[in-house]
Amino acid sequence: MSAVLAWLQERLPISGEDLRALTNEPVPNHLKHWWFAIGGTPAYLFVVQIVTGILLAFYYQPSPATAYESVRYITDDAAFGWYIRGLHRWGATLMIAAVILHQMRVYFTGAYRKPREINWMVGMCLLICSLMLGFTGYSLVYEQLSYWGATVGANIAAGVPFIGSFVKEMLLGGETYNAFTLPRFFILHAAVLPTLLTILIVIHIMIVRLQGVTEFEFEGDPKQGDGHFRFFPDHLYTELIIGLVLMVVLSALATIFPATMGPKADPLTTPEVIKPEWFFYVAFRWLKLFSGTFAILSTGFVVFVMFAWPFIDDLIRRKTRFTEASVWIGIVGALAIIALTIWEGVVEH
Repeated sequence: MSAVLAWLQERLPISGEDLRALTNEPVPNHLKHWWFAIGGTPAYLFVVQIVTGILLAFYYQPSPATAYESVRYITDDAAFGWYIRGLHRWGATLMIAAVILHQMRVYFTGAYRKPREINWMVGMCLLICSLMLGFTGYSLVYEQLSYWGATVGANIAAGVPFIGSFVKEMLLGGETYNAFTLPRFFILHAAVLPTLLTILIVIHIMIVRLQGVTEFEFEGDPKQGDGHFRFFPDHLYTELIIGLVLMVVLSALATIFPATMGPKADPLTTPEVIKPEWFFYVAFRWLKLFSGTFAILSTGFVVFVMFAWPFIDDLIRRKTRFTEASVWIGIVGALAIIALTIWEGVVEH
């Protein structure tokens, strides 16, 4: 063993002391609380999605003729297929919820302000990428609702000025849902979006490492010492506990509320009620309240404002006396999103 260690040491001249110095930087005390350490939660869930997604891909066949039956085989016949599919489904739901909660935490604590504007925009890209993963994954089952949800989604994309028709054709592989659509959704869901999400996560973590974790004023409280604790092993233990709790929760959800199968997609029969996954309820309700063009343009404007918010907030703070206007704007926005989501969730049409 000593010879092996000596061989490795000669080729990788990194000592244990170097590793401890690299990883054991002081961590602000607020990261002892899950609410502030929630950034690691979607990362854990993304790993779960990759592992379960690979297992599901062994059996899934992405074509209109075979997709539904392959998912049925996974659910009913493959050993522990129902469990793996349940983990994947609930992992996706919790991952998107965790990304949204993390973005909200960053927003309401002002952690997007100078010099962290770029990382806020990277986080917004992570949110959009996670939502697209949810949309494409939902469409792969080839159920009646997922088929028509994908069709409606593509038609909405077509309403975007200038590029809408191009986006729709690239998404569907033609003017309408056809034999090329499911393979495209599968490639997006299993290869393109996970790769993009991985790159964004690496950039996100790298920027955090370069800038350090946001420090809050209360961390200087004498009762908390210098307001910091060790990354290793203290913060590592916190993250491990979160990961173990997530696995227990996912296993419970996959067992108690397993993923089921709806009716197979029928292109000739439009269902009376078309509903997307819960994370698109707010956009779906907004589209129902207003005309297509206005709804699409206003949604795009909101997304643009969210991307540019660090700079808008800085302008408000410099030009007015409302230094914490972002908090009140955020509360109003969050309540509006919750209200529209609940509204869409409880009504039938």
